[in-house]
Amino acid sequence: MDTPSGPRIARGGKALYGAPLGILMLETRFPRIPGDIGHAGTWPFPVLYRVVRGASPERVVLDGARGLLDAFIDAARDLVDLGAEAITTSCGFLAIYQKALAAAVRVPVATSSLLQVPWVQATLPPGQRVGVVTASGKSLTTAHLDGVGLPHDLPFIGTENGREFSRAVIHADKADMDVVAAEQDILDAGRTLVAAHPEIGAVVLECTNMPPYAAALSEAVGLPVYDIYSMITWFQLGLRPRRF
Repeated sequence: MDTPSGPRIARGGKALYGAPLGILMLETRFPRIPGDIGHAGTWPFPVLYRVVRGASPERVVLDGARGLLDAFIDAARDLVDLGAEAITTSCGFLAIYQKALAAAVRVPVATSSLLQVPWVQATLPPGQRVGVVTASGKSLTTAHLDGVGLPHDLPFIGTENGREFSRAVIHADKADMDVVAAEQDILDAGRTLVAAHPEIGAVVLECTNMPPYAAALSEAVGLPVYDIYSMITWFQLGLRPRRF
């Protein structure tokens, strides 16, 4: 028997109804607006959420997620037991755990929007490069780049010098966010990045809270912009190929 979320399946001796995607969430307070990975209405398919307790944005972004791997593995396994057929996360900085998480669960894992960089690079004309806008340029290290196989000379810029976005999503000290100011931070960062690197032919947004602003950034810089939404919709199409 089929359900709206997919065919009936069995795992571990229990009958479950699988949702295509399990999302490992950081423990945050800021609003999850439409387009954000944490807003269930963002996704045109069923998702399962699991908050990883203790995984604050400060610990994951500013402290390199030290000491949190086991908690993420346990949460990912819980989602798989509930029927998730693939796993992603609500923070691109978990690229640092891509290999470890993929090895720990028995389903496909895509920890970070940064996984798209090589795919997007392959689409560009010779001489053009992918640039990245991240929530914290000072925190994006070679360990994160190595986690998803990216070159160390990848051009990127953070929004941490802006007025609102990084304060809201990293420090998470308030339960509200000035969405207009947050968008302006991303536009300012994107324009600065492209002006500094005129060879950039496309932009990837690292942060999973940036998709609400992707269209505005694309218009502002005149380039394709990719984010966690573009990656996960592609990812899910492999789990549920369209029938023609």
